[in-house]
Amino acid sequence: MWWRLACISLFATFFLQLTAQEAGVVFNAPDERLFVESKWRYTYTLHAESNTIIHKADQNYQFFLYFRYDYTYQEFLNGKLTTGNWSMNGRSLFYSFQHVNKFEIVQLNKSVLVLEFTQKNSKGKYQYHFVRVDSKETPFVKPANELPEILVEADVDKSQQGNGFGKKKKNKDWLAFLRRKDKKDDKPAGPAPTYIHIELIGGGYYGGIDPVLKDFIQIKTDGKLIKEFQSVHNGLLVTKKKIPREELEMFADFVLKQGFFDFERAYDCPDQHCQKRKGEKPTPIPLRIAITYGEHKKMVTIAIWGKDSRGVQYVDYPPQLDKIIDAIQRMANRLDDTVVKK
Repeated sequence: MWWRLACISLFATFFLQLTAQEAGVVFNAPDERLFVESKWRYTYTLHAESNTIIHKADQNYQFFLYFRYDYTYQEFLNGKLTTGNWSMNGRSLFYSFQHVNKFEIVQLNKSVLVLEFTQKNSKGKYQYHFVRVDSKETPFVKPANELPEILVEADVDKSQQGNGFGKKKKNKDWLAFLRRKDKKDDKPAGPAPTYIHIELIGGGYYGGIDPVLKDFIQIKTDGKLIKEFQSVHNGLLVTKKKIPREELEMFADFVLKQGFFDFERAYDCPDQHCQKRKGEKPTPIPLRIAITYGEHKKMVTIAIWGKDSRGVQYVDYPPQLDKIIDAIQRMANRLDDTVVKK
């Protein structure tokens, strides 16, 4: 009889966990990547015990949240913009709003965010409910010096790869195909070279004598490299060059051998000491690296990259990542550059 009860209990536990996962309810620590560069619109406040909505957003109540990559936030409440710092520890979100400094994340997915809290003078728990929104739906203004977001390249139909008929090819690719067809001496195109795309953004610390505002490198499959570096005092420097295809192939082979596509998607703080460092000056800037090589695609985020001025490395990540990052920076910083100061 005991084994039947054990099976029933085990099945019930599994069913509850599965249902919770489908609903987006958080039992374990939520994925911080769902927070980075996310924007949310408040919808209503719920009294958890009675399941009663006690406040609902309308046209006269606008409340938006923006959690930035550098662990600062922007809050827009009825025309007033407020900024501050945020951090996560397990299910706890440390963010200050209406005399509440700590919230529990009870639901988080790509569409919904629910923050639970208690108030000193009130009984029970309350929940703020948010929905994710696009940048164009928010009142937040993107600064001109804002770092660009990593772009995930669209998949191409393998059965049509190399003939200009990719499922999500841009219009200019289609027009280029038509122009090729108009040529009398047009010859059948051979197999397209393996697609390669590389992007490196961020890293380091914001502070010092000349704080860095932008540090971005992009290498396209045709070898075109663009590096944008901007600091407070020296302005924006744009570097453009062409990387030979043979060198690109060698780099891609190097990335494969280093095991890049088997790495974790994110390397974050392992302890409170590291979490505390996120809020200290100079502020760490997360590093993101995205590489596509044929069917292989991976984007890796490191919350605090490298060592600070005290020689402390806060986040443990594979040392091969430093080798790959160094190789990208060497390609971008060679002396055969065309530099334009803007």
